[in-house]
Amino acid sequence: MSNAKLAVVFYSMSGTNYQLAKWAEEGAKELGAEVKVLKVEELAPESVVEENEVWKATVDEIKDVPVASSDDLEWADAIIFSFPTRFGNLPSQMKQFLDTQGGLWASGKTINKVVSGMTSAQNPHGGQEATLLSLYTSMMHWGAIIATPGYSDPVIFGSGGNPYGTSVTVDQDGNMVEDVEAAVKHQAKRTVTVAQWVKQGNQ
Repeated sequence: MSNAKLAVVFYSMSGTNYQLAKWAEEGAKELGAEVKVLKVEELAPESVVEENEVWKATVDEIKDVPVASSDDLEWADAIIFSFPTRFGNLPSQMKQFLDTQGGLWASGKTINKVVSGMTSAQNPHGGQEATLLSLYTSMMHWGAIIATPGYSDPVIFGSGGNPYGTSVTVDQDGNMVEDVEAAVKHQAKRTVTVAQWVKQGNQ
């Protein structure tokens, strides 16, 4: 049986979710998965981005990362989404990407994709859980199979204990407060494992 194919689709303004995406890639590759790390398009005006040094630095850092497309989602057996919370919801950049997948959805190509989500915020209760639940509502419409980490490994507790997906608090200086690397890698491995089960059942 061929290895699972994972797309890690992220939006990052300060670099946090790009780092989460890279950790997810590392974890998935440890299980032999084929991985694509992909960004969604930036919608904010360039003039606004230029005014924020951290934001501008992140845009420069990820300039060579491919932009996610419908073809990437069709290619993938599993998808991990990573993005900051915006008032307890998805950032508009990620929401637009999801909203443009109507063709894929209408043709049944989102059905049985194994999906999972990760997020970040400036406060421990800054909307992380609500943001992930918002993602999963869309994924239910897709007919996707949601693979949350739950409490499937002790590393979940060490990273804050969010059963919906890894979430991290980011301080005013842009540093991650919790140590979530192990949790991210575990979540990626769990997502890939479930995708392998689905692939095996379909063969």
